Amino acid sequence: MLNQLTVQHFAIVQFLELDFNTGMTTITGETGAGKSIAIDALGLCLGSRADANMVRVGTDKAEISARFTLSDTPHAKQWLLTNDLENEDDSSECLLRRTVNKDGRSRAYINGTPVPVSQLKSLGQLLVNIHGQHAHQSLLKSDIQLSIIDEYAAHDQLLQKVKDTYQGWHFLNKQLKQQQANQQEKQARKQLLEYQIQELDEFALGEDEFEQVETEHKRLANSGALLESCQISLNQLSDGEEFDALTLLRSSVSALEAQVENDKNLENIVATLQEAVIQIEDASYELRHFSENLELDPEQFQQLETRMSDALSLARKHQVQPEFLFTHHQKLSKEFKQLNSGEQQIEQLTADLEIAEQNYYQHAKKLSLSRSRYAKELSKKITVSIQKLNMEDGVFHIELLESANKSLSPLGLDNIEFQVKTNAGQTLQNLAKVASGGELSRIGLAMQVIISQRVATPTLIFDEVDVGISGATASVVGKLLRSLGENTQIFCVTHLPQVAGNGHQQMFVTKQSDGKITNTTMISLNEQDRLNELARLLGGDNITTHTLANAQELLVAG
Repeated sequence: MLNQLTVQHFAIVQFLELDFNTGMTTITGETGAGKSIAIDALGLCLGSRADANMVRVGTDKAEISARFTLSDTPHAKQWLLTNDLENEDDSSECLLRRTVNKDGRSRAYINGTPVPVSQLKSLGQLLVNIHGQHAHQSLLKSDIQLSIIDEYAAHDQLLQKVKDTYQGWHFLNKQLKQQQANQQEKQARKQLLEYQIQELDEFALGEDEFEQVETEHKRLANSGALLESCQISLNQLSDGEEFDALTLLRSSVSALEAQVENDKNLENIVATLQEAVIQIEDASYELRHFSENLELDPEQFQQLETRMSDALSLARKHQVQPEFLFTHHQKLSKEFKQLNSGEQQIEQLTADLEIAEQNYYQHAKKLSLSRSRYAKELSKKITVSIQKLNMEDGVFHIELLESANKSLSPLGLDNIEFQVKTNAGQTLQNLAKVASGGELSRIGLAMQVIISQRVATPTLIFDEVDVGISGATASVVGKLLRSLGENTQIFCVTHLPQVAGNGHQQMFVTKQSDGKITNTTMISLNEQDRLNELARLLGGDNITTHTLANAQELLVAG
């Protein structure tokens, strides 16, 4: 529960330090005094959006702190423990603090530790539930209506399962659509590749084959010239009919050997010439062998000519160098396989998507069945409650309809319609069509009270939710809220004396201004002050014996 709220330099508040008790606390005040200002400050401390206008004029920053007792809030204690933010001095207490600078920047703290605002909001939802004065208008929205059923039925786990399975399905569906779109774009490319690869497959050029063909083609193209050159060289070296190099060398060696005895210096020259004779003999032998084995095969040459010509033609067609044609072939084949694997991915994604959809429907149908059961239960309770709130012939009904378009949603398969019959003899119709403002307020309040009795939030705030209600109905509302306050801490900002008189305690908001500076304060009222305030709410500023007597009748003993 909320123990203490401290507000400094917030809007038109200079300083407030408020201590709170259990039970129902009613908050009243003159019109325009700022009855909801403490609620707004608390909302900021619970993670609502900060704004520079919240800082009191002439000051640098606003600061709000709220102290809570956690003995009745095990979920909040566990949250603090999980996030390592528990109060080291006293784990049964929690202090939330928020500051807002005049430039609009804000800071948040939990038990003295700086935290993101998102964490402040997450913890705040476990501590306080605020029902605003315009909340009943949201009852006309289908998503709000669905959330009311889910909140009443405590569908957190079921709803999370549906959301999780929806996210899984949605992710796969997005991937499949993307893959299908890509596949359509690639289809033309695949057809082209199929034709090109077939052509290259039929040609079947091997790795390094073009270089080998080119070398062999060049050799055969020049075989005639090679043979002629070989014959000429052989004649010049050793096979000449009259003179050749070998004959001349041998003659020179013989002549010089005869003169060695006359001059020993010729020995080295003779040895060199003898080596030259041997080398020419070897070269002649190898050249003769080469000539004898040199093939002149026109048919083979023609085959090589055709192969190389086709290779050059394909290379031009594919815009690559002929020596890279084999590599290009492999590259195209690899790309084609990848395109085929895209089809396999589509098949796999389609199968996975079907499983994900079945999984979603399994949990969504469980949620639908539970909603149907709790819709009947809640309908009966709201009907009983609104009949007590001066709608004697009123009937409330929650109609659950399966989604017409069968589209998957993170909220499940259901459409919802709140229906009401306000008078005898009428038929049930859509709430938006038949409910007046006052009737809508009563229905909304009945819902809030019923749901609050089931939701384990220790502190509930009703901010002028009794708008449009008066007379005997207001008295019933007051008693209803007081009974709720027997087990839950209730704060109720109200303008109705019938409601205010039902509080276990009452606070009064007043505004003072000297023409230059305005300041709002809030004080706790004793019994006499409460009587005077109730009398003011009944009859205005002119308090009479009669209005005091009426106020006494309204004041329920604390």
